[in-house]
Amino acid sequence: MSETQRVEAFSDGVFAIATTLLVLEIHVPSQHGHALTRALADQWPSYAAYVVSFLVIGVMWVNHHALFGYLARVDRTLIFLNLLLLMVVAALPWPTALLAEHLRDPDDARVAGVIYSTVMMVHAALYVAIWWYVTSRGHLLRAGVDRAAARATRVRFNLGALAYPATVALALVSPAVMLAAHGLMAVYYAFNHLALPDGDRPAAPADPGQPGPSGQRQAERPVSESPPLP
Repeated sequence: MSETQRVEAFSDGVFAIATTLLVLEIHVPSQHGHALTRALADQWPSYAAYVVSFLVIGVMWVNHHALFGYLARVDRTLIFLNLLLLMVVAALPWPTALLAEHLRDPDDARVAGVIYSTVMMVHAALYVAIWWYVTSRGHLLRAGVDRAAARATRVRFNLGALAYPATVALALVSPAVMLAAHGLMAVYYAFNHLALPDGDRPAAPADPGQPGPSGQRQAERPVSESPPLP
């Protein structure tokens, strides 16, 4: 296993644990009958906070995987930047639970909302720092990755990051709207803003049933039932 794969595997574990911990804050009511229905309905802040935070962590994991797919190696600086990112990812279940617990209380919800948005802002800033570090020199990128195109993605990718400081102020006005805003930003980042020309990745094999350059269908090769012997 390469150093890049080791870092990504460790990161995957942290992302997986963080997403799992989120659901532990949704408690099972002890009531019965109609009281159980009301108790389940009263937990709507926990459901909303869980969905948004799961989306944030899940989309971050997808983009983290895409980023590491462009790397040929890692260095000490990148490893420590990645550790800082994972530290915040691992902490996300706490502000999620805090916000869910106090979302229905106007004053407490503002405090919890500011903490939630601040953690999310640090979360986004660390990911941006990783991408800027990787693309600034391009020394960690694989040979086939277009360095100029990689740097060009920074402006487009960072547009969403500018909204995070605004969510801190929004938490003071309406914590519920602030939570919805984080969900919308997760959807924004779900689109692949890191798509780059990559000459190292092999092209997909041609379909033998499709016409070749000369207009004739390519001959189908027999499929071996087992690997050839050495």
